[in-house]
Order: sequence, then structure tokens, then C-alpha cells
Amino acid sequence: MVRQANRGTPASQEPPPEPLDDAAVEEVGEVVMAASRLFVAISARSLAAIDTTLTLPQLRTLVVLDGEGPVKLAALAAALDVNPSTAMRMVDKLAAHALVDRQVNPGNRREVVLRLTPEGAGLVERVMDHRRREIRAIVSRLPADQRTGLIRSLRALAGAADEALMGPEPGPAERTARSI
Repeated sequence: MVRQANRGTPASQEPPPEPLDDAAVEEVGEVVMAASRLFVAISARSLAAIDTTLTLPQLRTLVVLDGEGPVKLAALAAALDVNPSTAMRMVDKLAAHALVDRQVNPGNRREVVLRLTPEGAGLVERVMDHRRREIRAIVSRLPADQRTGLIRSLRALAGAADEALMGPEPGPAERTARSI
């Protein structure tokens, strides 16, 4: 984040965080890992409640396709951080369930363009709705002041993750891969 100089207003209303000692960093890491396990469990339960034949990696593939629209296989593999052959096997399984459609790219007949079928889009919507309801139910059990703190903390974590993932200014090829 860039602070604006000579304006007299800080870029953020909150003071910068105090550095954590190693024990505090370890404790935060353990709590984040526990929250991560919770979210994976919620995802698994949501998927199982809607469709018992798909796996979490298959759901992740559908979610990526849902968010990106039609994509080439290489772009899907990059978004999933897997080899194109792994992505193709995943697409084969999802196509067998009529959740993903493959079409030859009219601009380059050697490429295949992937997109969700209406059934695939509906499945993603139902699973995500189930996840949202379950998360909402958990969060609603927290006192209001803790919910406010949770929002700040999760936004800060997401911001720190984006900064760590982004690294230095990407080149043209990296910008294309990240736009997936």
C-alpha cells in the first residue's frame, strides 16, 4: 500500500501492527491452520450435501471455470496450479458428468476452450449457497464485537497474502497468467 505524501492523511485509520515475536507468529499460524481446516470441512460437507460423486478438487475446477468463464486448458491448469495433463484428466471426468463443455477454439483449432454447462453452473451455485449458509450460521454465533474484529483480521490476512503472492511487478506473461 502506498501512503500519499504531503497530504496529512494516513493511508489507513489504524496504526501499523506491532511486530510479533516467534511464539505469537506460531500461535497465529496454528489458529489460521485450524480455520483453514474448518473451511475445508465446510466445503466438503457442502459438496456432499449437494453431490456425493464429486471430489473437492473437481469442485475447485468448477469454481475456477465459474469465475473465469470460457478458458483454454493451459489457463485452467495455471489457475489450479497443476500440470495441463492433470487438468485434462479433471476436465474429462467433469465432462463425463455433463458439468463441463469442451469446444474447439474457432480462432485456433489446435486449442480447446472449456466452460461450465448449465448443470455445472447450477451445481456450483448450490454448493456455494450451502457453504455461505453454513458459514453465516457459524459467524452468527459470535458476539458482534468479535465479528467486527474477525472482518478486520481476515481482510488483513487476505491483504498480506495478496502482497506475498504478488511479489515484484509481473512481466507480460505473468500478468496474463494471473488474470485467470
